[in-house]
Amino acid sequence: MPPHRLEFGSSVAVRLIGWAHRLEFGSSVAVRLIGWAHRLEFGSSVAVRLIGSKFDAFAAFSLGSERNFRVDYLALVVGYSVEFSKDPLGQRSSSKSQIKSQTKMLNLIVSLSLLCAVGGYVLPNIVVILSDDQDVELHGMFPLQETMNLIGRAGAQFNNAYTSTPLCCPARASILTGQYAHNHRTTNNSLSGGCNSQLWKTRSEPRAMPVLLAERGYRTFYAGKYLNEFQGEHVPPGWTEFHGLHGNSRYYNYTLLQNGRNVSYTDTYLTDLLSDLAVDFIQQEVQWKRMNPFFVMLAPPAAHAPYTPAPRHEGTFAKWKALRTPSFNVPTKDKHWLVGSSKVLPNETIATIDKYFQKRWESLLAVDEMVSTLVALLNDTQLLDNTYFVYTSDNGYHLGQFSQPFDKRQPYETDIRVPLLVRGPGIAKGSDIQSVVSLIDLAPTIITWANALIPSYMDGRSFNQNLQNAQPNGIDETYKRHLLIEYWGEGNYKTYNPECPGSPKDRLAQCTSDADCHCQDAWNNTYVCVRDFQYKVDRIYCEFRDTENTLEAYDLKEDPYQIKNIAYDLLPIERALYDIMLQNLTKCSGHSCNL
Repeated sequence: MPPHRLEFGSSVAVRLIGWAHRLEFGSSVAVRLIGWAHRLEFGSSVAVRLIGSKFDAFAAFSLGSERNFRVDYLALVVGYSVEFSKDPLGQRSSSKSQIKSQTKMLNLIVSLSLLCAVGGYVLPNIVVILSDDQDVELHGMFPLQETMNLIGRAGAQFNNAYTSTPLCCPARASILTGQYAHNHRTTNNSLSGGCNSQLWKTRSEPRAMPVLLAERGYRTFYAGKYLNEFQGEHVPPGWTEFHGLHGNSRYYNYTLLQNGRNVSYTDTYLTDLLSDLAVDFIQQEVQWKRMNPFFVMLAPPAAHAPYTPAPRHEGTFAKWKALRTPSFNVPTKDKHWLVGSSKVLPNETIATIDKYFQKRWESLLAVDEMVSTLVALLNDTQLLDNTYFVYTSDNGYHLGQFSQPFDKRQPYETDIRVPLLVRGPGIAKGSDIQSVVSLIDLAPTIITWANALIPSYMDGRSFNQNLQNAQPNGIDETYKRHLLIEYWGEGNYKTYNPECPGSPKDRLAQCTSDADCHCQDAWNNTYVCVRDFQYKVDRIYCEFRDTENTLEAYDLKEDPYQIKNIAYDLLPIERALYDIMLQNLTKCSGHSCNL
């Protein structure tokens, strides 16, 4: 008999240790058999893994609500003889009985894996395309006709999807964590505001979505803009392959951290490179016949400034002008001071807005080609039917509304509403979904697709049920959801632009000459809003942390362009209820955010 030891520990642990293997029943419902030639694991996700030097078998199981085992996926590569040559101490073993015993155990495990795969549930692949600063209100999806056909019309389109913070870094942090900004602590695009800060790296990244997917056996891939302050050689945890852009969106002359190595590019159009990298990854997964599911997340720079289209798309929309909404170049005095101080924009600035509008649309054409390429590849490799494909953006954008030249950062539909298209298993083609979702819902939804439990620290909720059971009549009498929109102004002494009027003590930001020196942000452009959706109710109510404690509210059913501020026309009890709701939402965490 080979030497071994059996232990029953205080943590309900059982351990069998021999010269060639170790068996553990851990406190996390874990079983692990580890040998110098193979390893068997029942992990925290109740997973089984058998790895040999000349074979590889893997099967993952999950406990259903009725205590039934369900196979998530199975990968098995067999075709070599199994040899056992040395024990952990380096001593040679020639015991035929030991080899025979271990080979029998291997055969039993492989047979069990094959048996469990019959009628099993295969975990889906997941692809997410995250564009940058892409609006819905100003017809920002128009250039993506293939994307609309291949994802939206082949699956579902959400008509009420919102960012939780209309700014790149906080929104992207929310997508990765499933949390509001007041919980993941990334409040603006600066290091001091938490963007790729040490707190983010130590507190949020280790439990972010890619880590959870990797624990479920997913092979994970990221390429493109990560967080605005990202740079260096730190590869975020959870990614099998990582190609992260240094800094903010660029189209040429950029550096990517590619799996721990910084690589600089000069003349390669970034969107095209990201597409090629994703294609290579998926083709390798197919070529190597890896049965693990994969998660691919691509973050192209479009339609972010400097709005550079690929050369093949330049001039495509040269005859188009920015959408002239009812609020276009119309100053207003009933809004918070930063917007209320706007003045009529001169013709030169209007021409600039039109030019940026054209270039934004043209920059998105390469993204449309990216989506088309990936869908075709998934179809050709027979993976499409078991792949969830998501298209969305981090925040919206305004172009001339209320005489604000061009930016985001404001609590209006142009800035907070985002595109959201999803296709995949069980989603009816042409689903038009009216129920309300936030970007904080994306991580819980993806975790649901991975057949895992949603962590209690996530503030969002899965919208998988909305996809699987889309209601053709939209929101019914029982529907209610309240979303938090929060923003912290980031103007400071360093954001002063000497080309524009004012002084550093004003703490203004985003003041540029091409915007007629209209400042898009300030230190006290800080607010919290509740986006109120109920049956026959479609409102937004905002409280600003400025010197006037400004209130703004709009009835979107009656006033979709948010022309008239009705905050001071509401009954005192209505304002009081909204104030209480905001107090709760700004302090919420996990399930308490589901109001």
